[in-house]
Amino acid sequence: MRDKAMTEPPRNNLAPIPMECDAPHLKITGELPRELNGTLYRNGPNPQFDAPGAHWFVGDGMLHAFHLENRRASYRNRWVRTPKWLAEHDAGRALFGGFGRKLPDAPALTTDDGGVANTNIIFHAGRLLALEEGRLPTEIEPGTLNRKGYCDYAGAIKGPFTAHPKIDPVTGEMAFFGYNAAGPLTATLSFGTVNASGVVTRFDRLEAPYASMVHDFIVTENHLLFPILPITGSMERAMRGKPPYAWEPEKGACVGVMKRNGSARDITWFRAESCFVFHVMNAWEDGNRIVADVMQSEEAPLFTHPDGTKTDPAKSCARHCRWTFDLAGNTDRFTQSYLDDLTGEFPRIDDRRAGRANRHDWYACANPDLPMFGALSGIVHVDGHGKRLGKYLLPAGDTISEPVFVERAADAAEGDGWLLSAVWRARENRSDLAVFNAADIEAGPVALVHLGHRVPDGFHGNWFNAA
Repeated sequence: MRDKAMTEPPRNNLAPIPMECDAPHLKITGELPRELNGTLYRNGPNPQFDAPGAHWFVGDGMLHAFHLENRRASYRNRWVRTPKWLAEHDAGRALFGGFGRKLPDAPALTTDDGGVANTNIIFHAGRLLALEEGRLPTEIEPGTLNRKGYCDYAGAIKGPFTAHPKIDPVTGEMAFFGYNAAGPLTATLSFGTVNASGVVTRFDRLEAPYASMVHDFIVTENHLLFPILPITGSMERAMRGKPPYAWEPEKGACVGVMKRNGSARDITWFRAESCFVFHVMNAWEDGNRIVADVMQSEEAPLFTHPDGTKTDPAKSCARHCRWTFDLAGNTDRFTQSYLDDLTGEFPRIDDRRAGRANRHDWYACANPDLPMFGALSGIVHVDGHGKRLGKYLLPAGDTISEPVFVERAADAAEGDGWLLSAVWRARENRSDLAVFNAADIEAGPVALVHLGHRVPDGFHGNWFNAA
């Protein structure tokens, strides 16, 4: 009888893959749309070596590039060769643990940099940038995926840089922020802007109500919003061997609102019941109100309380939620209204509507009818009011990554285009790139690009049209 472990599919797609490879001619089922000429870049943790006690979040970044052109497809993957990756590669073992912490038995190192560049990859002002929220952007050479070095815009920015900058679709300006700006586990945030030509036009700082892990922020046409939610940072806790980041709901939820052209001195702090949000879907202004759609959970997933006990899994599943801020009201409270009861994450929009009211949103969702409820195994399409326009679910066991929208043409109507998403086939233990008609996801993929290996579960990606 064959070993049970050999016949059953793996439980999940989190384990790293051990190789870099090129696949110049991939098999395709269906037909790729002729308008898809460019590259989908994806980023995610793929540790080179196991490190004791390391959180999944801190694995070395690996880039996956699917190039589509003339209805053909190719693939390339490469580790981001950060100073950490190079030091560990030379040593032949892990030298860093979680969040840039050197392991006690690590030898003297020529680098103190534990950066992994593993969370997102964007293109702005002629630069392809791999991002993580603890370090400066890492510039990547398109095509080869070689690392060119850190990008500090000729010394104009310093310290951490978000993995979720926002690019204004009208002006091309990129807004960014960074937490821990005054040092590890501090309450200081930096923020600034880079114009469409790649010049830093602003770099400033503000003080938050408390030190927090701030993964994403909110940008509208005229405002910046900084969510300070109670995954708190504590150096005192870390020095005692306790979790450096932990869930402290008694701190409450705070969101700072300021004008994009305003000063940190003018920031207004709004408050609400404790919650956690990794990702913002979109936000816009409606008269004297700001409306923001987010994926909100009642408690933070993947982190513990200060004493190490886990948060409640039943309360840690994110759902589509709407925040509303009344800038003219006589209150410092903002409202939170769930728009759906379906677990989901990784929301995306047609980025040409970023910061403006929009009519189409998509996100990866769980299948509530499966015992593995919580794994992302489908895509939901909703309108600007949160009403479901369509849902597609994968076969049991398969999982899906963030859906990336690609417009049919620069002047196409909002939502007219495709969704691209990596899909893990559990029983075959390999991945496909699925291409959906964004307006009709229930019809299933119009094309599947087949890989012979897995693309491990990762975080974020973006599409860049061929020149």
